[in-house]
Parts: sequence; structure tokens; C-alpha cells
Amino acid sequence: MKIREEKLEQIIQWAENNPDIRAVLLTSSLVNPYAPVDDFSDLDVELVFKNRTSYEINNEWLKLFGAPISMIEEDDTAFDGKHAMKMVLYKDHVKVDFKLYQVAEFSKEVQEEILPEDWDLGYRVLVDKDGLTKNLKSPTYQSIMIHQPTEKKFQQLLNDFWWDTTYVAKCLGRGDIFYAKFMSENILRTDYLVPLIEWYIASNQGWNNITTNKHGRLFKKYLSENLWNRVEATFSGSNIDENWTALFAFADLVHELGNDLAKKLNFIYPEKHEQDIRNYLIEVREMS
Repeated sequence: MKIREEKLEQIIQWAENNPDIRAVLLTSSLVNPYAPVDDFSDLDVELVFKNRTSYEINNEWLKLFGAPISMIEEDDTAFDGKHAMKMVLYKDHVKVDFKLYQVAEFSKEVQEEILPEDWDLGYRVLVDKDGLTKNLKSPTYQSIMIHQPTEKKFQQLLNDFWWDTTYVAKCLGRGDIFYAKFMSENILRTDYLVPLIEWYIASNQGWNNITTNKHGRLFKKYLSENLWNRVEATFSGSNIDENWTALFAFADLVHELGNDLAKKLNFIYPEKHEQDIRNYLIEVREMS
């Protein structure tokens, strides 16, 4: 994206000519070889100041790179005193997440025994006037890789999934679509289905440095057409009957993926628990 590249170059030139700034790093997806990049990808820029206070208080410097149309600010209390953030969406559609460090805070992070996650996802040093980054360890990217679950973690996920399907059923029985959607999307999908699909994909890839990026962005790349269609069937609108259909699509998918993983990992799948819960879901649906 040419506009994004031009904006990054503006930031670099400004930083090089600004004695208050001692180093600049680019992080996140644009420097992560495992992350998908497109025209909507953000710039994640870390600025290391001698004293960041005036830049944190005054936002005029942000206008040097374009016209902001929206911004979120977070002070260092949100990050254990390590840095502040200014996330800016510009009129030209480029979003820049500025992370504001002071030299002392940045240097302390560099000396950490384990590379902080933001840097372990990938980084590129754009400016370094004082050699602040010379001891920065190389990224391993392991924090984004899918790791094989223990049997305890596997069993806990399945137990919790089947337990929480009952909340969705009760909500649908009451016609309470708001709570039903919260439980199906925030809990069933995010907490259980996403990691289960991640494990399934990684198991098919031999658990060998595989990532599907955040929240299943790359699921479609790794799943068969049939399986992807079944994942899509777990999404639903506001109609209660449609949500019942989606709930049983969740159940069928978790049954298949869970059993596949149990066989591969030599774990025990909770067949009786599933059947008892399925009977409950059917009874609640018939009641309503």
C-alpha cells in the first residue's frame, strides 16, 4: 500500500531529524513472516524518547503525518508503567499505533531474559541513534505458534464447552437473543471452538511451527471445503430457530474435531458427558 509506505517514510524522516527521539521500531504484522498483510494492515511504530512527556500530553505532532479522524490514547498505567499508546486513524485510511517509550523503559525491556511478546512477533529497527537495540534478541515467533495441549487442558475445554451450551439453550428457550449471542459468540466460539480448530489444524501439520493468526483469520486456508462449510454453519442471525440450528452445528463440529484429536493424542473423549448434554439441549428445544 503506497500511502502506508509513504506515511512510514514520513515518520522515519521526522524521527531522524528530531533530537528527542533516539530509536524507532516497526513491529507486528508488517514484519511478521507468518502474518497476512493487506491494504488494511496497520503501522505499529515504537518511538523511544529522551523524555516522552510533552509528546504524550500534546497531540499536535500526530498531525504531521496526516489528518486524524479518530484516536485512542492510553497512558502507561495500562501497561505497567512501561510505555504509553496513541492509536490514530488518519483520513487516508492508514491506521498507526504509536507506542511511546522513554529510553530507560525501553532499555529495561531490551535486557529482559525473554523477549517481550510484541518483539517476539517480529520487529525491524528503523532508527537507532545510540545503539539502544544492539542487544535485542532475535524473534522466535513462538508466542503465536499453536502448541499441543495437555490432556488436562483438552478435557477442560470440552467439559466447559458442553457445560456452556446449556446457557445458550436456556437463553433460546426464553427468547433472550442478546444473552444467547453473548454465550455463543464470546464463549462457545472464542473460548472453545477457536482453540479446538487451532489444535486440529496443528495436529494435521505435525505441530510444526504452525499459526492461524489471531481469532482464526487463516482457518479457511487450512480447512477442507466441507469442514469450512460446517464452521460457517455455526454462525447465525437473530432468528431463534436459526440459532438453535447453529447451536447443534457447534455441537456436531466439536464432536468431530474433539474425537479426531483424542485419537491422535491418545486422550479420552467425554462421550457420555456429550450425550447427556445433547439430550438436555433437545429437551429444552422441544419445551420451547
